[in-house]
Amino acid sequence: MAALLKRLMLQTLRTENNCIRRCFDKHIVQKTVPAQLSLVASAPRLPYLIHAKRFSTVEDSQDERKTKKKNDTTFSNIGRKIGERIIRVLDEKGNDLGNMHRADAIRLMEERDLRLVRRNASTEPPEYQLMTGTQIHQERLRLRDMEKAKLKPGPAVRKELTFSSNIEQHDLDTKSKQIQQWIEKKYQVQITIKKGKNADEQENKMEEILNQIVQTMPGIATFLSKPQPVKGGKGLMCVLRHLTKKEEMAHGDLQEAQKRDIVNKENGNDKESNVLHQ
Repeated sequence: MAALLKRLMLQTLRTENNCIRRCFDKHIVQKTVPAQLSLVASAPRLPYLIHAKRFSTVEDSQDERKTKKKNDTTFSNIGRKIGERIIRVLDEKGNDLGNMHRADAIRLMEERDLRLVRRNASTEPPEYQLMTGTQIHQERLRLRDMEKAKLKPGPAVRKELTFSSNIEQHDLDTKSKQIQQWIEKKYQVQITIKKGKNADEQENKMEEILNQIVQTMPGIATFLSKPQPVKGGKGLMCVLRHLTKKEEMAHGDLQEAQKRDIVNKENGNDKESNVLHQ
């Protein structure tokens, strides 16, 4: 009898536990479904979130850094637009006034009726200087002259070539091509021709060879220094260079004029021949 009562009590407890579990699961499902629906409904708002990200502080700071880099390349009055809180200040005479708050620097600038210029943004803290308008203008001119000096080409590279006047024509053609390649690279070419051992050689043969080399490069090369005797008259030396732009234009104009003269002469000869035939 006692065992039967114990079994009935266990069945009753199991039934109650099952009912409680089903009710709890049903409650969770009812809470979860609306939450999922709300997530689905909010999905179209994602583009707005993406759009809002474009105005984030990270990108703003990147834009500020780009702007600072552009400003660092120019030398001008920045006025009250000081990005740093603490800066190092020099006065208009170059004296170091030490570190100060940007508000104090602006106040000093206004009291002295000066401009504020960023001198060095890479130091810590950045270096600024108080200057007059005239000083800023003079400094700009100085920096411009420095930039022009950097752009000026350095000394021309000079190549040297030495050979005998007994050179064969094939070898001379090869050397002429090498010289032309150097000239096209804007190099100067120093050519030295040594007098051959042939007793029957013409006196002006060395000069003729140099002129022949120059004639192979019309509109490209000319003499930087004319042929001059060296080694006690046993050799001849000259230096070739590339034509300047003005000389190239003059050479082109001369070529055009010569072509027009040839055409005019040919047309004139044709007219004379027609007259004779008549």
